[in-house]
Amino acid sequence: MAVKPGDFVHLHLHSQYSILDGAIKVKDLVDKAVEYGMPAVAVTDHGNMFASYELYKTCKEKGIKPIIGQEFYIARGSRFDKSKGKEGEKGSYHLILLAKNDTGLKNLMKLSSIGFIEGFYYKPRIDKEVLEKYSEGLIALSACVQGEIPLLYLMGKEKEAEEAAKWYKELFGDDFYLEIQYHGIK
Repeated sequence: MAVKPGDFVHLHLHSQYSILDGAIKVKDLVDKAVEYGMPAVAVTDHGNMFASYELYKTCKEKGIKPIIGQEFYIARGSRFDKSKGKEGEKGSYHLILLAKNDTGLKNLMKLSSIGFIEGFYYKPRIDKEVLEKYSEGLIALSACVQGEIPLLYLMGKEKEAEEAAKWYKELFGDDFYLEIQYHGIK
């Protein structure tokens, strides 16, 4: 089945501001989105919103909708905990957050700032406590295989993965989505 122009919008995408994970420049991204007939495009860089202004400005110039977001690092415990954690475990999970309105944009900026100011430990991190406080106006995506739900599932912790999915669904309601990505993993 071929994708027709206007049928697809990138919601999880890294730009040049996601070091070692993204390479595309914002202007080139927007040009490609226009070329492929996309009505909108999001940029969700790792741990930052550095591309946001350029994305907004360039999308407006080209007549498509900018979707402002970020791929957050969610601390497994408190954002204030600066210890490494259990051996073999990463210290944080990934979570995509997108602003759906002005309140969401303000909350996105607040969370991003908190990650750097309060939660920074190798990376800017937030935690579920602060996420609950600033979740209004946001859309959440379960993220890549480094997201809490997929990672727990891949570790054979299906019950914990289901509980995590329920927690996010309770917090975000109909604005929580499980991502489906092809990674070549059976």
